[in-house]
Amino acid sequence: MRPLLLTPLLLLAACAPATTSRTPAPAFSAAFAPEGVAWVWVDAGKACVARAPSYRAVCPRLPGAAVGVGWNGGDAWAALPGAGLLVTLDRAARSVPAGRVVALSNTRAYREDGSAVTFAGAPATGVPGAPSAAITGGDGQDYVLLAGALRRVADGAVIETAAGPLLQATPGGARSADVAGVVTPSGTYRLTGGTLQRLDAAGRVLASVPHGPGRVGVVGGDVVTVSPGGAVGIFGVDLTPVRR
Repeated sequence: MRPLLLTPLLLLAACAPATTSRTPAPAFSAAFAPEGVAWVWVDAGKACVARAPSYRAVCPRLPGAAVGVGWNGGDAWAALPGAGLLVTLDRAARSVPAGRVVALSNTRAYREDGSAVTFAGAPATGVPGAPSAAITGGDGQDYVLLAGALRRVADGAVIETAAGPLLQATPGGARSADVAGVVTPSGTYRLTGGTLQRLDAAGRVLASVPHGPGRVGVVGGDVVTVSPGGAVGIFGVDLTPVRR
């Protein structure tokens, strides 16, 4: 029997290290706060903000492409890694040098090396690598998606080992999911299957209204959605549409 010969390319493939899958960053994301909602189209680098109670969208011209949005100090911020800046989206114009930021929460900006900086430009606790998403949970702590896992930033604890691609805020922290949503004392709100749903603690659907894809969060007493087309929807806790 002739010995099996491997070509150089096959030898290289056999010796190559296995790759680790990573959760891809969403091309469209949003951040919610009592002041309103901000969102960003990552592919286009464009960011907007809509403040309560009018929810009129403001989409400023930015000095670079945006990759993330967050709320801090009553301001809506965008991260511009190409320019190395954090900038406000409305009200008084402010900018903070931050380096190559890849994700924003409502407390800090995370750079591509995992280090972090506050919205005042001060060093902050980071993570061991570039997160694909970040969120400030209902407990005031930051959570990130990192290499497919959900981590709490403060102590590095792994909350979920096989996390979904999206983050949802909960009253006690945050969780990952395959669909956009938010968990509140009034119920869980999620966008799935062409509808906006309200679920109780047992997962039963209490209310449902037609709605396309997007993001959902809470702004004061409103349940607010924003679609990739930039349309903002406003609902009561029972999903009754609110007209402003």
